[in-house]
Amino acid sequence: MSIFTILGIVCYLVGFGCSLFILIEAFRDEVWKGLLCFFCGLYGLYWAIFEWDHENKWLIILGSIGGSGAGAICMQMALRKSIGG
Repeated sequence: MSIFTILGIVCYLVGFGCSLFILIEAFRDEVWKGLLCFFCGLYGLYWAIFEWDHENKWLIILGSIGGSGAGAICMQMALRKSIGG
């Protein structure tokens, strides 16, 4: 297991945790908003940016989007390293 794989898994977990936190907060606001966030990720992003009030809102949104993106990049690098490209 390479360092990129481990780093990718950690980044994915951070992104998943932040996204789950946003989803739980959407359900606490209104059930229908939570359902929309669950089934439509774009509405979840809209809700998090424009309707959600939290003291660490931007860090959590950045963790959700950035963690998933960084995880994908790290996993891609691990895959390329494992096949020798």
